[in-house]
Amino acid sequence: MTAVAAAPAPARPAAATPGRGRFALVAAGLLAALAAAVLGSLALGSVRIPPGQVLDALTGRAAPSPYRTIVLDVRLPRVILGIVVGAGLAVVGTVLQALVRNRLADPFLLGISSGASAGAVLVLVLGIGGGLTTTLALPAGAFAGSLAALVLVYALARRGSTMTGPRLVLAGVAVSYVLTALTTLVLVSAGRPEHFQEALYWSFGGLGSARWDTLLMPTAVLVLGTGVLLALARPLDLLLTGDEGATVLGLDTARFRAAVFLLASLVTAVMVAASGAVGFVGLMVPHAARLAVGAPHRRLLPVAALGGALALVVADLGARTVAAPQDIPVGVLTALTGGPFFLWLMRRRPEGAAL
Repeated sequence: MTAVAAAPAPARPAAATPGRGRFALVAAGLLAALAAAVLGSLALGSVRIPPGQVLDALTGRAAPSPYRTIVLDVRLPRVILGIVVGAGLAVVGTVLQALVRNRLADPFLLGISSGASAGAVLVLVLGIGGGLTTTLALPAGAFAGSLAALVLVYALARRGSTMTGPRLVLAGVAVSYVLTALTTLVLVSAGRPEHFQEALYWSFGGLGSARWDTLLMPTAVLVLGTGVLLALARPLDLLLTGDEGATVLGLDTARFRAAVFLLASLVTAVMVAASGAVGFVGLMVPHAARLAVGAPHRRLLPVAALGGALALVVADLGARTVAAPQDIPVGVLTALTGGPFFLWLMRRRPEGAAL
């Protein structure tokens, strides 16, 4: 992968970096907020369930009833999927921003999510995988699409031997539009109207298809992917000093970026295969996490994961209750908040500015 040109990031004074006590406090607060959001998501919706009955259903003390079925078989898988996808997108967004040293980067804006969505829709239209479609073929198609989109974005954004973060983002937006148009063309050419509803799901994102048997793969990928990235926290921190400084300290920046980009594409693809293309979670959450615990990735990644999980669970609760009993795609709500945030961020940061 080609190195991304950016202004050197000034070293942050040690005194200005939040310590372990601050990290523990923030993490505890996020866990408490997430627990409250989960309880609210299980209780609220088109059918309101008293919190006591929700707790009885979760602890196994509730007798078989419609409420118990709604909590355990409908809402709980959806909430868990929201936690997994939100955490995964936030972690990937955090890492992408470090790799390109620009806070405008996230899986959606770099075209990775759109590529994964296009690959998943193509698998659906072609009927690849048969009975394995939901477990193997969809993630494989999404990964191929995300990887192809990433390579194309890099090729378009490259100018000579370098590229700037804003140019990378602009290339990602352009590729995203093209992939969306090609996906629509494939659907129209297929002549099968039943695929349009599925395509809308992948385009706007949603958690309504969550089932217990579809949670294993995204959960495993999130745990393994985040574990690997935590192990790579120090090299990610080195990138914040600039490519020259990281190279002096012994990091092969080109090879490291290529490997981490592949991992980020894989995690994004599995999340998109499970939920569709949910945008802007990976853009907004890392900023809030940095404000809370600073830039070191050993603390930043866990806080971003918790923040992303909380953000998507809350957004999905809003999607289910704002126009109940109608279920709004959760990606619509994240776009309504993320779009203005992106515009504010563009006005606040000069072109080429680093993290």
